[in-house]
Amino acid sequence: MFGFGTGTVFLLIVIVIFLWSAIKILPEYERGVVFFLGRFQAVKGPGVVILIPGVQRMVTVSLRTVTLDVPPQDVITRDNVSVKVNAVVYFRVMNPDKAIIGVENYLYATSQLAQTTLRSVCGQAELDELLAEREKINMRLQEILDRHTDPWGVKVSLVEVKAIDLPEEMKRAMAKQAEAERERRAKVIHAEGEFEASQKILDAANVLVQNPISLQLRYFQTLTEIAVEKNSTILFPIPMDLIKPFLDVYKSK
Repeated sequence: MFGFGTGTVFLLIVIVIFLWSAIKILPEYERGVVFFLGRFQAVKGPGVVILIPGVQRMVTVSLRTVTLDVPPQDVITRDNVSVKVNAVVYFRVMNPDKAIIGVENYLYATSQLAQTTLRSVCGQAELDELLAEREKINMRLQEILDRHTDPWGVKVSLVEVKAIDLPEEMKRAMAKQAEAERERRAKVIHAEGEFEASQKILDAANVLVQNPISLQLRYFQTLTEIAVEKNSTILFPIPMDLIKPFLDVYKSK
């Protein structure tokens, strides 16, 4: 058997600690920003990265998309309505060196920028615009955030306004407005139906005037419909054209 002295064991421990500190393994979604004596040297990874302990230092950065939840913000719209608006921001690091060197904490900086931008953009719009043109608001938020985070190496890919909370009195007012709008539409539809029906009746009357025989057929059809009701007595007028020949004969006598 080989004996190991205290010095040999100590040397082995130092070698293990050195290798543990020098060898880093980065997964596919991470990059390492390496500094040499405090100066930026390179961006390394993924895979095995070998560092010189005490001389080189590495800061890891994830390249995966980050989902940032923007807490509800108190916003006063352009038409002086107080609402609470929250949103969600999707972004990812495109340049790890800029994300580490250009800003102290890119996650916190992006979060604060998203909150102030959300208040600013929503404050410039009216309430109806916030409710009806949310896609336009989302695109505007994404454009502003992406432009301001570009120097940090961060790419904002999507911004979505999640919810807009209205005051209770505003909700009641909007409910009354919606009810009044529904009543207006119902009255308009009813009036249009009456107009179309009267127009059809007028067209039918014109056809009957132009064709007297059609009027007589309609007259007899009405008599048939009345007879179906099983009434005991039916009173109906007789056109003078039908009995005029008999009256003429009676007068000639």
